[in-house]
Amino acid sequence: MTIEVIDESGLDVDVQHLARLSRFVMDRMRVHPLAELCIKAVDEDTIAQLNEQWMEKEGPTDVLAFPMDELRPGLVDEEPEEGVLGDIMLCPAVAVRQGETAGHGTLAEIELLTTHGILHLLGYDHAEPEEHRVMFALQDEILGEWRTP
Repeated sequence: MTIEVIDESGLDVDVQHLARLSRFVMDRMRVHPLAELCIKAVDEDTIAQLNEQWMEKEGPTDVLAFPMDELRPGLVDEEPEEGVLGDIMLCPAVAVRQGETAGHGTLAEIELLTTHGILHLLGYDHAEPEEHRVMFALQDEILGEWRTP
């Protein structure tokens, strides 16, 4: 897998940690071993501009996902499709506030947002109650596995 993590946030983001987590999530979701992913950590102004441009929403958000080749999770009995998974833009400054509010800190919030973004790239959504239940249960399961030694 090619996983590129770029930190343009102005904060100290552990890019190696995010790359390891991303590989774990992609492996867990049976993404093709040659798939490509780019994660860019950006500041609040940049994420606010992207949020307005692409989502037609004002202000900074925590994470945006831009799928490329519409890859889907691999199935146990078939070879996963090769291609470019897409790009994730995340805002560590927003993650700091959300992590404090949630009581689990910044690193846990950035891990959650990274996992959440990858699931969006794989076609998961949370607009409807059932979609929300499925996506958030899977996100919790993956993060639980990641955090278990």
